[in-house]
Parts: sequence; C-alpha cells; structure tokens
Amino acid sequence: MNILVTGANGQLGNELRIVSRGSADRYIFTDVDELDITDLEAVRRMVSEQKVNVIVNCAAYTNVDKAEDEPNQAELLNAKAVENLAVAIKEANGLLVHISTDYVFGGERYDSPIKEDQKPSPTGVYGLTKWHGEQAIEQVGCKSIIIRTAWLYSEFGKNFVRTMLQLTAERPQLKVVNDQIGTPTYALDLAEVIVDILESRQFEGNTGVYNYTNEGQCSWYNFAKKIAELSGHTQCDIQSCSSSEFPSKVKRPAYSVLDKTKIKRVFGVEIKGWEESLEEFIK
Repeated sequence: MNILVTGANGQLGNELRIVSRGSADRYIFTDVDELDITDLEAVRRMVSEQKVNVIVNCAAYTNVDKAEDEPNQAELLNAKAVENLAVAIKEANGLLVHISTDYVFGGERYDSPIKEDQKPSPTGVYGLTKWHGEQAIEQVGCKSIIIRTAWLYSEFGKNFVRTMLQLTAERPQLKVVNDQIGTPTYALDLAEVIVDILESRQFEGNTGVYNYTNEGQCSWYNFAKKIAELSGHTQCDIQSCSSSEFPSKVKRPAYSVLDKTKIKRVFGVEIKGWEESLEEFIK
C-alpha cells in the first residue's frame, strides 16, 4: 500500500517515521512545505500521482489557547483541510485515518471512562473545530478510522513531559493543577498501533471511531510528580493547585479518560499503562 502521512513533522508524524521504517508498505511523509492540505486540488494531485491508498492525518491546529484568537485558522486546518483529505481519498476509494482528541468531550462533567458513542460536547475553539473535522469526514462518507487520543508526548516538539523535564531540573518549586484528570499517551505507542492496524489490513470492515491512550488515569500533578521521580529530579518541590490559579481562555476538560475497550476488542491491541510507557520514554 501507499500511505500518505500529513503533519509528518509533528509528534505523531515523527514517531510514524521511526515505526514504519521496516514496513513493507510505502510511506510518503509530508508537512506543509510538501503539501498544503487546505488546497483540495493539491491533495487530489498528491493522491493521484503517488497512487495513495491510505492517508494518515496527523496535521492539526493544536495550540489550544491561541486557537481562541485564531478561530478561522483553527477551523481551516482542523475541519476544512480534513474535509479535503476525506474527499480526495474517497475519490481514490482509499482509507482516511484521522487523529482526533479528548477535547471533543470537554464541555460536560464526566466521571467514568468516555466511550466512542457518547455525544460530544466540545470545549473551546480547538475542541469545536476538531469535532467539525470528525463531522466533515462523516458527511463526505469516505472509509475512515478516527482515533481520539489525549495528553500526547514524545521526544519531538513541545509537550508536557519535555517541559516538566526542563522545569524540574531548573526550578526549586513548581505548581501543577490537580483537578484535570486524563491519561498520558506516548506517541510512539500510538504510532505502533496505527502501523500495526494498517499492516494487518484489519481495517477492512472495521472503520469507525476509536479511542486510544495509554492505560490508567492521573492528574497533571500526578503526571508531573512521576516525571520528576523517574528522571531523578526529586529536588524540585512540586505542589498541587487548582485550575483557577492558572486563568485560561479555554475551559479544559476536567475528566477526559477515554474507554479503550473497542480498539482492544476489534484490533487486538495491547495497551501499556501510562507509567510504564513514561518510564520507557525517559530511559
């Protein structure tokens, strides 16, 4: 198969570069310099010229706070561009694998792991535009697998783990919020799942929406404490605080733990606990 990866310079895209190296499939990695996914005709040309069978869309407008000031740009990248990919791959009778987010569930209070069929309640421009992207795929009607994930980290780009590794090494004290509960996700683990699904060809007849994060749950405070512990930065005094101490334009999900039963059952995915994956990452 010929597999086009968009947003290939981001966290997940870079991990896909690593994981796919031994694949029998042909991966074509693009970012904005190689392909403008907001241009439908450019996407069509790429799909046609490269004989693309699958698009894995890792591209997105992910700056949650900045999106509040740039709603049109967020909508363009998170919804309109996704529609373009869906249209182009449908014309080629291929598959779109699209990465979505727990922020489609941020508007309501949940207290148990969220299943794929629960009604979305997006929070902020970011969550809303990501939800619009999911809706665009459904409206176009292409074959698709939408994977909702959360709290992604890797050795690439800006993320919570890299920030905490730096801050806990430099500062004697930190405050981290304890009233937002979710699950960290090592982007390498997610990349391996995507490549395995594509290599096994199990996606035939198993399209739809799936959740994927590592197992377990924690607060950002718990997460930061574990990062400091595993990295040996225990001299930093990490204190818990409430979200109200860090005013933001965006109401972040208070509880966004995703239920992974479906992806484990359908694709036989084995999922590591978040602490195990974090330890592997730091090592």
